Amino acid sequence: MSKFEAIKEEQMDILREVGNIGAGHSASAMAQLLNRKIDMEVPFATLLTFDELADFFGGAETPVASIFLRMEGDMTGSIFLIMPFHQAEQFIRELIGNPNFDIDQLGEDHLSSSALHEFGNILAGSYLTALADLTKLEIYPSVPEISLDMFGAVISEGLMELSQVGEHAIVVDTSIFDQGSRQELKAHMFMLPDYDSFEKLFVSLGAAL
Repeated sequence: MSKFEAIKEEQMDILREVGNIGAGHSASAMAQLLNRKIDMEVPFATLLTFDELADFFGGAETPVASIFLRMEGDMTGSIFLIMPFHQAEQFIRELIGNPNFDIDQLGEDHLSSSALHEFGNILAGSYLTALADLTKLEIYPSVPEISLDMFGAVISEGLMELSQVGEHAIVVDTSIFDQGSRQELKAHMFMLPDYDSFEKLFVSLGAAL
């Protein structure tokens, strides 16, 4: 039995609400950054095997742009902002004001890589600030890492800690999108807390394991 399976449905509901508050702050930060209305889908929290997690994003070999960082402090875990290449390309075009930017230029173009780095910093920082305010725990982000690779490769770093306690992860996921066109500027933001952080989180919210 996975350690994660001890987490009850009512505690999953708490994780959904945590995701809802964190993603709401991130959507607001994105709206200010892009200067227009941004919305989000209702987050969900679920227990997935590592293989199921890859399948959820279209398979381990799906090419994605990833912004990854670690949560540090009283709670630890991983946060990812995951986008297909064409979505990341569109974000960067808007951020740097260059409609001709191509994602293949990311590694050679300092302005575009800095813009994507700051984009992840602002969104993840907003998410963690909301989480820290809610729980009264000290939580802060590491420096974001940007990569263009297959989903299985970019997610592996976030699963290293979890692999020590089993083959499951609690995934808190939401989608953030441009309200004017739900087909554009869509990105997944999800949180993978380390197992030892769950008790701290639930105790802080009055719902101990």
